[in-house]
Amino acid sequence: MADIFREVDEDLRRDRMERLWQRYGGVIVAVAVLIVGATAGYVLWQRWQASEQVEKTAVLLSAVEPLDVPEGGTPDAQAAIKALEAAGAQLDGAHAALARLYQAGLLAREGATAEAVALYDQVAGTGGTDPLFRDLALLLSVLHQVDSGDPAQLQGRLTPLTAAGNPWRFSARELSALLAVRAGDTAKAAAEFKALAEDADTPAGIRNRASELASFYSAPR
Repeated sequence: MADIFREVDEDLRRDRMERLWQRYGGVIVAVAVLIVGATAGYVLWQRWQASEQVEKTAVLLSAVEPLDVPEGGTPDAQAAIKALEAAGAQLDGAHAALARLYQAGLLAREGATAEAVALYDQVAGTGGTDPLFRDLALLLSVLHQVDSGDPAQLQGRLTPLTAAGNPWRFSARELSALLAVRAGDTAKAAAEFKALAEDADTPAGIRNRASELASFYSAPR
């Protein structure tokens, strides 16, 4: 009889873990989209200030026009993907990186995850690209493989982004903890979530999630 209750308890814990994974595994996607949008807006604003960059900025803005529709309209994601691909080939530097990041984000949203990951990896591996964009592309590549890729391999790619001073370190550490969960190392996940929850510099959203998950994975099983 005790064995039956133990099995039921384990099943309930497993179900709860799966629900938590489903709940939080996708949260970072929305955060990443906001990061890309905010970063792109800032860079475009900077570039707009320099007269020699106006033309390049106009090309990039034109490429995303299919997404800018009146209220009630339907954004044409496929048209924007094609336009951004053309813009990425035409532009260089930060503008090309932003075009490809937007294109990859749209591909992922449309369900073309493999194509999105390949594009993120392309940006991450392009020499001469601003490290801010290379690291962001790497983070997003890992993000879109967190449910399907090899956890150890993804952890290895993610590790440099968790270093102090990296602008993406908090999202990278959260992803690292989620990968530890996938690998079955709940002790490591609990420690990382706890560290994030106790770090005063951790953004509020990540800190709140980390606090809840630290409690869950620290509980006796």
